Amino acid sequence: MDEDVKKQLGKVANAIRQLSIEAVQKANSGHPGMPMGCAELGAFLYGAFLLQNPKNPKWPNRDRLVLSAGHGSMWLYSCLHLSGFDLPLEQIKQFRQLHSKTPGHPEYGMTPGVEATTGPLGQGVGNAAGMALGLKILAAKFNREEFPLFTNKVICVAGDGCIMEGISSEASSLAGHLKLNNLILVYDANNISLDGPLSESCSENTKERYKAYGWDVYEVDGYDFDRMEAVFGEIRKKQERPVLVVLRTVIGKGSPHKAGTHKVHGSPLGPEEVAATKEALGLPKEDFCVAQSVRTFFENKLEKEAELESDWNEMFRRFSKAYPELAADYEKMASSFLPADLEATLNAIEIKSPMATRSSSQVCLQTLGRVLPQLYGGSADLSCSDLTMMKDLSVIGPGQFGGRNIKYGVREFAMAAMASGLSLTGMIQPFCGTFLTFSDYMRNAIRLAALSPYHTIYQFTHDSIFLGEDGPTHQPIEHLAALRAIPHLHVIRPADSHEVRMAWLAALRYKGPTAIVLSRQNLPDLAATKIPFAEGMGRGAYIVRQEKRKPDFTLFATGSEVSLAMEVAERLEKVDKSVRVVSMPCWEIFEKQSDDYKRSVVEGDLGLRVAVEAATDFGWHRYIGREGVAICMEGFGHSAPAPDLAQEFGFTVDAIVERLINPRR
Repeated sequence: MDEDVKKQLGKVANAIRQLSIEAVQKANSGHPGMPMGCAELGAFLYGAFLLQNPKNPKWPNRDRLVLSAGHGSMWLYSCLHLSGFDLPLEQIKQFRQLHSKTPGHPEYGMTPGVEATTGPLGQGVGNAAGMALGLKILAAKFNREEFPLFTNKVICVAGDGCIMEGISSEASSLAGHLKLNNLILVYDANNISLDGPLSESCSENTKERYKAYGWDVYEVDGYDFDRMEAVFGEIRKKQERPVLVVLRTVIGKGSPHKAGTHKVHGSPLGPEEVAATKEALGLPKEDFCVAQSVRTFFENKLEKEAELESDWNEMFRRFSKAYPELAADYEKMASSFLPADLEATLNAIEIKSPMATRSSSQVCLQTLGRVLPQLYGGSADLSCSDLTMMKDLSVIGPGQFGGRNIKYGVREFAMAAMASGLSLTGMIQPFCGTFLTFSDYMRNAIRLAALSPYHTIYQFTHDSIFLGEDGPTHQPIEHLAALRAIPHLHVIRPADSHEVRMAWLAALRYKGPTAIVLSRQNLPDLAATKIPFAEGMGRGAYIVRQEKRKPDFTLFATGSEVSLAMEVAERLEKVDKSVRVVSMPCWEIFEKQSDDYKRSVVEGDLGLRVAVEAATDFGWHRYIGREGVAICMEGFGHSAPAPDLAQEFGFTVDAIVERLINPRR
């Protein structure tokens, strides 16, 4: 590397250090160690390697950087500020303050240039693997020899904690299997964790582990720009597999008394150590001072970066003219295209009754796969059981990215994080599937999808004790309540094939994550659910059986228990009871309705309010009140056929009618 360039990058590195330590100190909160240790990496990536246009952070062929070690967020914010993204110095000074664009951990959509919400360690690795897979999919679909539209790289910066978390193992294993030759994982190997030296908790050979995954592995001195240029240049020129770059660094580099110790990991340096560090590094005494030469360096780059995008736009114009049908698909995918007649298309699908809602969903997926080019799905080794396979479309495999079905293997957590990464390409609508009880493995990734939010869809099957003989290890009890507790996640449990159709419509229209929860057992279609989306699923809850006079009972139910509630109502009316039945497939959608509508469904003199759901009653009392009856699960299930379980736990017409007519004293 040219000596003048190295000298300039050294100045950039020190500017990253200064902004980071001062912002952390001003906030009196944060993690200065990683930004100080990786400052040269930031200078090299943003100053010499990444192909981006900071003036348009959404340029489709940009390189994408994901900071999995999200606690080191000031490293990323400093890099973004210096390189010309819309992140003014004032926002750097507001690090970790209310409503600033520089929160404690990076949040997607809040800060220009932040590609994913990270913080819980390791998830950024999963997100990056998903992005890399998504970009390989887009390249396979759109690239032509004369029009290489997608040639970008995904760079993920991770620390010891990320490498130790199980999700990184899951994601890295699958990335190696698929031969994602656009993924670069930079491992900040400083041998320090938050609690102390890494040697106290970890002694594995990470390099050999990644070689076993099928990755290429390089080792780089984190302060050697020549070595960085050689290694990253080789990767840019010819990459055949995912790459791990083990970057040897010193945490807190530059701090005279704390460098190389865990004391600089999660706490500000302190005023005296900040002053000592600035003196040791020859930094300006003035706070948040950036040398004009650093500013000029990046200002000169901006024009070249804008030319990159301009050249790409011209290539895309020629591509659109040469391949109009492909260009039309591109625009559909980029705009999350939904046909105006999608509701009618879904309603026209022939589904025989009775049918398990997991099977109804699979029938819908076959049509959705044909009409939505952006729809890509996969399963955690359960596609034959959770029925997520789009049968007419092929499977993605190692180096083969032309399919639409993804086999994630038994890697639920990585699957959820990678689905988020697919969504983050901005052109792919991902869905993924497993059994509802295994949503526990995915929960933290689902939570971040809801926080961000990402447009991801989860198909959870085997939704209750009625999956039967597999027993209580596989029978979900608390899972509906746990998912409903996540803000901004739509949890939909359809009662029959029509509600399944409309659940997919709801999930595709909602610009956040949705969990569609489906049965293993067959369910009958109900005449009352066959109503327009706007009157049924689009309301979240609606009356499926109207009372004939003031109700004696109002039954609230979801999923397989709606048809049961309808049978109970019919039996009660034979003994002169007036009964209302409410299907509540999605509480979250219902709570967004007008107050007048909500009152018309769940308020007023409704008699005895009864919830019927084969899951914990947690949350139901908001609708049935303290005096209401919850016919729900009070413990775990058993291994037995579904009819026997219904008898055992009181989910039969006879048992429910007896309980309501002759309540326990």
